[in-house]
Formats: sequence, structure tokens, C-alpha cells
Amino acid sequence: MSEPADYALATRGLTKSYGSRRALDGLDLSVPPGIVYGFLGPNGAGKTTTMRLLTGLIRPDAGRIELLGRPFGRGDRRRLFDIGALIEAPSFYPYLSGRANLREFAAAGAPVGAGRSDELLELVGLRDRADDRVQDYSLGMKQRLAIAVALLSDPRLLLLDEPANGLDPAGIVAVRDTLRELAAQGRTVFVSSHLLAEVQAVADVVGIIAAGRLVREGPLREMLTVEGTVRVRVRPELVSSAVAAASTLAPAEALPSGDDGPGWLLVHVEPHRAEEVSRVLAGQGIYASELEAGTDLEMLFLELTAGQTAAEDGAFGRQRAAAAAPRPRGDGAR
Repeated sequence: MSEPADYALATRGLTKSYGSRRALDGLDLSVPPGIVYGFLGPNGAGKTTTMRLLTGLIRPDAGRIELLGRPFGRGDRRRLFDIGALIEAPSFYPYLSGRANLREFAAAGAPVGAGRSDELLELVGLRDRADDRVQDYSLGMKQRLAIAVALLSDPRLLLLDEPANGLDPAGIVAVRDTLRELAAQGRTVFVSSHLLAEVQAVADVVGIIAAGRLVREGPLREMLTVEGTVRVRVRPELVSSAVAAASTLAPAEALPSGDDGPGWLLVHVEPHRAEEVSRVLAGQGIYASELEAGTDLEMLFLELTAGQTAAEDGAFGRQRAAAAAPRPRGDGAR
């Protein structure tokens, strides 16, 4: 493993507990510069806790963080001028316009050019609503404004927690294009998301965590090339029998019920052996209702995180750290 200084973002042995619950358990991340990094994990895996630690909102119990090649600590606030962040739900002054909100946030951070707000409003597609009050914005519009705030200081490293939350399909595509453009400009974009298809479309490198530990990290293209699986759906009451039958051919396990419903199992064989899997099951009187050969990010994610039942990050006690918002000046803020 390369030294942390070789990366735009690195953690070593990062640990955080809330009471008796361990949210992170020795997390080691290695994020190269100039790429889009997809940070994935089930609810409760520790994604949001990690994002809070990376921005100094909370302190780790153990371990170290390096951002842009140098150690980072909670008191190192000026370092954050080189880092843009969107963590959880964005907060704004609802009675001010989008343009005025950007002006207030800009006043609290590193100096920015006079035209920076207009440039960012154009970038995130809010130019025509820039002078409307934020309280009249949709959730998706607020999310896009939050991305603009994160970009105010023209950061070298961007930390985004669920940036596509609340966006319609057109907005998701716009965010995807923006992230790729930022990476092409040499910035590093670290994205936590549950939209696996979007991460697959935009990420160069992926890190997957489960129960606070890193279970896989590397270039996405290599991950999907190396892994081979066949996913099979049978009647839910036959899953155990199907796993036993498929295991005579290759390692197999039941998948937890998700959005696709119950009855799925995963067989670790090359995709071209899907017909063989079906034949083995049929020999035991078990017939597949669906069969998916090949590997995409969703299948890899389900395989690596199967069995995690941790509660959401928000249930790890009630410790909540919030960044203090700047007090507005003028613009009707009375």
C-alpha cells in the first residue's frame, strides 16, 4: 500500500464508536488524486460517520486522516478552504434568495471572485431561479444549491454525501456530468451514494464498506472484470435447498431481501456457466424464475455486504455535530 501522502485523501486505522456501538473499525481508504471515488455501503456501514470525520465535524477515537497529502485534524479549519463538502441535508437561510445564500456562505470562507456565484448558479442549473427565495425551492433545487456552495472556494477535493438526493432523472444526469468535468479538471471527487447505477456510471475507483470496515477497494473496471457471478431467483421457500444444490457446483449463498424481493441466491461461477447452474437446480426439482449472468456494481455490492444488519448511522447514539452557519448580513436579513 502506498503512503498516505501519495493520495488526495487517505485514512489509516480510522475508528469511531458511539457508546458501545462501533461505527468505524480501523478504516483504511486510499483515494488517488484527480478521479471520482465512489464510497459505498449499506445503511449503518459508517459512510456518514466517515464524511463527518473527514470534515472535522466529529473526532475519531483512533487513527489518522490525511487530506491533500498532509495530516488533518479538527482544529485545522483553514485547510478546509481547499476542500468543498456537502454532508447530509443542506441548510440554508430560507428567506434569502439562492444568490444571496451563496454570497453569505462565500463571506464565511476563502475569498472568491465577484462573478463566482453566477458561474456556479449556471453550472448547477439555477440561473433562472437565482433570485427566488430558497424556501420556495424544491428538494432537488436545494441539493443543487448545496453543490454550488461546496464549490465556492474552487476546492481541489470535493466531499459529497448523497449529492443526487431528491433530483429528478435530468438533474441526476446533470450532476453526473458535473462530477466528471470536475475530475477532468484535476480535482478529486469523493462521493458517498446509495445510487449504485449512478456510481457505476461516474466512478473511476470504488470503496465498499460493511460494518465499519473496508471490504473492497480498487478501480471499478478491474473489480467488475475479475468478479464472476450468476444471480438466481427461486421461490423463497426453496432458497436454502437451492443454495445446497448450487454449492455442489460452486460457492453459493442466499442474498438478503432487498428492493428486488426475496428468493435470490448468488453462485460464484463465471457468467458463461449460467446454463450449468440452471441445470443443476433443475436436477433437484428447483426451477429458476429469473437468472442474471455477469457482474455489475449492484451484484458485487450485494455479494460483499450480504448479511449486514447494522442500524443506520443516525442510530449510533445521538451525537450530532453541525457546522455553524454564518450569520447573514443585509439582503433583508432582519
